[in-house]
Amino acid sequence: MEKTSDITGGEFIVRDISADEIFIPEEFDEEQQMIAQTCDDFLQAEVFPNLDKIDAQEDGIMRNLLEKAGELGLLGIPVPEQYDGFGQSFVTNQLVAEKIGAGYSFAVAFSCHTGIGSMPILYYGNEEQKQKYLPKLAVGEWMGAYCLTEPGAGSDANSGTTKAVLSEDGKYYILNGQKMWITNGGFADVFTVFAKIDNDRVLSAFIVEKGFPGISFNPEEKKMGIKGSSTRQIFFNDCKVPVENLLGARGKGFRIALNILHMGRIKLGGNVIGAAKHSIDQSVNYANERKQFGAFISSFGSIKQKLAEQVIKTFATESAVYRASKNVDEAVEQNQECTKEQAMVTAYGQFAVEAAILKVFASEMLDYVVDEAVQICGGMGYSAEMPVERGYRDSRINRIFEGTNEINRILVIDTLLKRGAKKEFDLFLEAENIVNNIDDLIGSNPGTQDYYPRKKFFIGNFKKLALMLIHLVSDKFQRKLMFEQEILNSLADIIMNLYVAESLMLRVEKLESKNGTANIGLYKDMLDVFVFDAAALMRKSGLDVLYSTEAMDDTDKFLKAIDYFTTTEGVNTRDARRRIADKLIEDNAYKF
Repeated sequence: MEKTSDITGGEFIVRDISADEIFIPEEFDEEQQMIAQTCDDFLQAEVFPNLDKIDAQEDGIMRNLLEKAGELGLLGIPVPEQYDGFGQSFVTNQLVAEKIGAGYSFAVAFSCHTGIGSMPILYYGNEEQKQKYLPKLAVGEWMGAYCLTEPGAGSDANSGTTKAVLSEDGKYYILNGQKMWITNGGFADVFTVFAKIDNDRVLSAFIVEKGFPGISFNPEEKKMGIKGSSTRQIFFNDCKVPVENLLGARGKGFRIALNILHMGRIKLGGNVIGAAKHSIDQSVNYANERKQFGAFISSFGSIKQKLAEQVIKTFATESAVYRASKNVDEAVEQNQECTKEQAMVTAYGQFAVEAAILKVFASEMLDYVVDEAVQICGGMGYSAEMPVERGYRDSRINRIFEGTNEINRILVIDTLLKRGAKKEFDLFLEAENIVNNIDDLIGSNPGTQDYYPRKKFFIGNFKKLALMLIHLVSDKFQRKLMFEQEILNSLADIIMNLYVAESLMLRVEKLESKNGTANIGLYKDMLDVFVFDAAALMRKSGLDVLYSTEAMDDTDKFLKAIDYFTTTEGVNTRDARRRIADKLIEDNAYKF
């Protein structure tokens, strides 16, 4: 029987996780696979043949596609059955996000509608609001959007100036203000709008229908990528919103926005996996067709290296995404003290560290994959005739969506430190113990030749590195640490890489325990290369942190510790990557 994990968010940094505690994509059941196939079929039949029309924003095409997705039930996957949805698990929602993620601009519109466009009402609406809006959103009769960002309020969302004032008769809130970068803004029927009531310091949230008086729109924005996504500025000029459309309690809008962002970040991890796999298929297809110097370019070592690295980064990211997604589901199942919707919101907040990690790591993974896809295609990759050009442009927004990667790197550390301060897990005690026992730790060794225990030993050392540095910088800067953003960035990079490395290791170990040793060598190749490369990246980040603390006592001792904690077994990366690439080339598609 599978072991259920009771891990809390961020706790991975101080706790060893076993392979039977995580979920891996190889465990999808028949129903989930059928849902995934429906998504694939929909993209092949409806989206891919119309990509040029979508990017040209042909009148009505995006809404029409979303309506067709609604007819298939794809818009209602996360919505409970009593509101005409299917009430599927978060893991299943992530699988849908992954599959639709290959759909370029359509993926953005779809994710907006099914996520930030609908979920605020599900999670925070009263029963009357849910009954009124969710069935229409679930079947695609109405489309949803989310209005948070303003010209002067981006990452600092609570600085928004949109105002809501109660009317003299007490029946309406009169809304005045401007919102920008509103995805689905051109065709949405219902908007979650954030504004401050009277002179409140914090936001409240409102459900606003397109037909309410006082709403106007700017023309569609011209963008670098996701050109088919409707993105408009929206103006509220004495817009009358019925008082019963206040979403949640007064002054709770900022909390709503934060929790919806946690959800959006972790779901973005799923989206980009689908886009990455699609881009890898395009890369290998071209490499298997293009001849130079009398040979297919897929036979060249430099191309194999790129193909293999695309696969490794994607497979590793996928391992982390579904690990965290299952943690969310388990947290919901274990929370019996509230409604399922409240439990979902709590779970998103609980795994805020993992959500921020996945948002950053996954978006930067996709940027790497699409960039190399263009490079593999050479001059043709730069031509709009080739599909990799669209993927390259569309990818760039993911490092800005859902809070910039800069903000999310800081959130990784800030949230960890706050959890440690609240003693949700023994972060500072473990960190202090490592610093106090560095001399003994440096002399330790795996004590075994077995494959997985040795990998766990090295990844455990990555955790010790992170904890040691957390202790050093916390002690050095104390309350001023949050102003040392360069140091926080380096710490976040260490923590992201160790989390993904551990996720990959646990997936490969579980895969071998389930399926035996057949073909497991390729997955061990991925793990070997990823851990080897991650160690080098962590060493550089560790040195950046150490030297940036300036007058640090015992610098030599900590230098030795960084070297030791980032030492792993040597890997013939050339041969490992060639084996991975050869499998991809033979299949002519991503089949890992």
